[in-house]
Amino acid sequence: MASATGVPVAPVFFTMADVELVDLDVAPRLASWMASDHPDQMHLEEFLAHAVGVLAPRLSGLPDPVALRLDVALPVGAQLLEHHDLDNYGFPLAMRISRATGRTLASVRVTKSYGETSRVGVGPAIPAAGPSIVGSWTQVRTSASASTTAYKQQIHDQLAGTPTLTEGPVAVELSFTVGTRRSWPNVWKPTIDALGPLLGMTSPERSWHPRDGRIIDLHLHHHVDDSFGHDVAITVSAAHAG
Repeated sequence: MASATGVPVAPVFFTMADVELVDLDVAPRLASWMASDHPDQMHLEEFLAHAVGVLAPRLSGLPDPVALRLDVALPVGAQLLEHHDLDNYGFPLAMRISRATGRTLASVRVTKSYGETSRVGVGPAIPAAGPSIVGSWTQVRTSASASTTAYKQQIHDQLAGTPTLTEGPVAVELSFTVGTRRSWPNVWKPTIDALGPLLGMTSPERSWHPRDGRIIDLHLHHHVDDSFGHDVAITVSAAHAG
């Protein structure tokens, strides 16, 4: 492991038990911040209600820690590597699950590929010795609010000099160690926004717009350390996929 701060933190990784995924009757929808009567928001609500209805009975019988997996099927012709950012599928579902069931997920994995039917499942989160991605990994640490540019800048600066992955689809695995005051899904997007050194940028003129559409497999893990306060330690692993 390479520690960008010189203060390494033991990261936590999980795999999900071999649980059968369930076909979804409503296609996954991206996060929306529109008004409640906007079509995008209404379609998202329809998906979340359906997915939570499928998952809640399965969650009720599972002990902590729990893992979620969502496999998003996109129609042939969709721009697989330029849009359909996976964190924007996983975030609203993880937040709705927590709100509806009171459960905090320890691990969330979201994938995308061409297909006709999306699938979802929950199961025990089984501790793993390391990331599922083979290769080196880097750890960064930040103390800034995730809603500020400083949060992204601290991560970006610590990743400076990291080789950019060459063209093609990629898998990204992030292990977050946070204090009790942090809602870990809220740090997903700003963290990924800071991964330009790894993923490349959509345009040199656009800050915090990495080519995260390239991510076809996103695996996120969560660990709470009471001593962390507002700090976040992020172990970053990325490689070509498929």
